[in-house]
Amino acid sequence: MAEKRTPITRREVNGVLLLDKPAGLSSTQAMAAAKRLFRATKAGHTGTLDPFATGLLPVCFGEATKFSRFMLEARKSYCATLKLGEVSSTGDTEGVITQHSAVRVDEAQVQRVLHGFLGDQTQTPPMHSALKQNGVPLYQLARKGIEVERAPRAITINAISLVSLAGSQMVIDVDVSKGTYIRVLAEDIGRMLACGAYLTDLRRTATGGFEVANAHTLDALAAFDPTGLDELLLTPQSLCAVLPEIELDTADANIFCHGGWVAIEAVAPALGEHAIYGPGRLFLGVGDVSLLAGRTRLSPTRVTAS
Repeated sequence: MAEKRTPITRREVNGVLLLDKPAGLSSTQAMAAAKRLFRATKAGHTGTLDPFATGLLPVCFGEATKFSRFMLEARKSYCATLKLGEVSSTGDTEGVITQHSAVRVDEAQVQRVLHGFLGDQTQTPPMHSALKQNGVPLYQLARKGIEVERAPRAITINAISLVSLAGSQMVIDVDVSKGTYIRVLAEDIGRMLACGAYLTDLRRTATGGFEVANAHTLDALAAFDPTGLDELLLTPQSLCAVLPEIELDTADANIFCHGGWVAIEAVAPALGEHAIYGPGRLFLGVGDVSLLAGRTRLSPTRVTAS
């Protein structure tokens, strides 16, 4: 007779876990494992990492899930290892090698090529991606040998530098805008070097001001005293650190928390979204500052539970 599993008793958990995702798990699987360890009722992650990739994956619990999009939109940093002289059908280790070429590059040539990728540009998403066409993920179509047209998207390479070059292996550090596929960048670098390249290792080192040096592995979490796991969590407002702030008095804080807009008379903040605090630096949520009939007003977009 199969052994009966004891059901997990879920609980309300609010905060952000900096998870160091291992290779071999999808971002959703890694998030689910962390959710089980914390026995959390609600969780979400903030930006997909491919199963073969490792590194920083902020996981949001409870109230923090309301603000996860600020991490989705944040710039990200990676350490990427490229294999020169070969082309993969998927741009990474999960595909088959479709081309072999001699590698005749030196460091000066590589530096020139990398420098050429800096700045604003467009990038066509790969077929082996989770983007959907008519509700179907592109990778499912790719597995059937179907290729569809993909619209190029605007991206920015904020920084790119050579870490090492040894034979056919190249390691780079790169800082990019949201929506950038490092697999495609690796292929484009290989094309510019006239030898081909694909991604053999990828590690996310930072995102939205968070760094992988402060992240926790699943193994470390599993060995941790369960009663102290919550001490590892960052506050939900840590996800909004990129936003300017507005502090409200008691009366306006009450209006904001109940879904009403408040007039901003004393200060003239920039238009757009702000992190909103009440008296005593109590985080209330995120609000949007706009102009209406010549008046500056603040309207709630996401409010924390009272």
